[in-house]
Amino acid sequence: MILGGDIGGTKTLLGLAHEGQIISDRRYANADFADFSSLLADFFAATQTDPARITGGCLALAGPISDDRRTARLTNLPWTIDSEALSRDFGLPCLRLKNDFAAAAMGAVTASAEQRFALQAGEPLAAAPCLVIGAGTGLGMAIVLPQNGQWRILASEGGHAAFAPSDEQQLALWSFLQARHGRVSWERVVSGPGLTAIHEFMSGTILAPKEITSRALKLPDSAERRALHLFLAAYGAVAGDMALACLARGGVFLAGGIVTKLAPVLRGSGFLAAFNAKAEHAGIAARMPIHVATDPLLGLRGAIQLAYE
Repeated sequence: MILGGDIGGTKTLLGLAHEGQIISDRRYANADFADFSSLLADFFAATQTDPARITGGCLALAGPISDDRRTARLTNLPWTIDSEALSRDFGLPCLRLKNDFAAAAMGAVTASAEQRFALQAGEPLAAAPCLVIGAGTGLGMAIVLPQNGQWRILASEGGHAAFAPSDEQQLALWSFLQARHGRVSWERVVSGPGLTAIHEFMSGTILAPKEITSRALKLPDSAERRALHLFLAAYGAVAGDMALACLARGGVFLAGGIVTKLAPVLRGSGFLAAFNAKAEHAGIAARMPIHVATDPLLGLRGAIQLAYE
């Protein structure tokens, strides 16, 4: 029995797998729990699972892992996860800790054709790196390298690279955010909180990301649709920049709940134009395949695969 976890800043998805197949999973709102141990205890109780039956596992989380790979602190949540403490308190084997986008990356590159759709066909190279990038509570990304018939995952904190405005409107957005935060990272723009900030910048009104996307999809001429188009243009720009940084000719995979909800407007937005607007390297960008990962269990499946490494 393998325990897998996909732990983000807002929600957590836990699951059990046997012989690589998920047999049980539950989704939690992190705000309902004081710490991860309380959430894990609830999962074992709800699934009537004896922790002694667990033979291994992997927790993928949104934050940097310590050098000794035993502890991690979430970037957007005041939780610290200690694999040795979990082992001691629950009688578990020592669980692997991985960056959440390492798990998302593994899930994305191994997803079936039914679990993704192509946004740009490109000209894929089987031996080239892949990039997985996704906006959620934060902006995560990872690089995936094909290696001897398997995949090597390189975790990244590229979402915290500096935001680079590409026009006057984005420059004004940068000034708006800089006055509030000081340094402006891509995550301040391309994330759920970033979408809220963009809408506030453009309309003066603060709305939750779900409300903005809901109104934007229903009302083409709304302030919410305009905010969404600015958001997607920025998303395309950073995805293209990061893809150039690692020459992701193997493919670029967009993960996370935001982008799957936006599938109806994604093709007609400025995402692709911004992704490919790379001056003398526009031709390279256009040859990079872009896929949207649609599997809601993507990170959990990836975490379970990483547990078997």
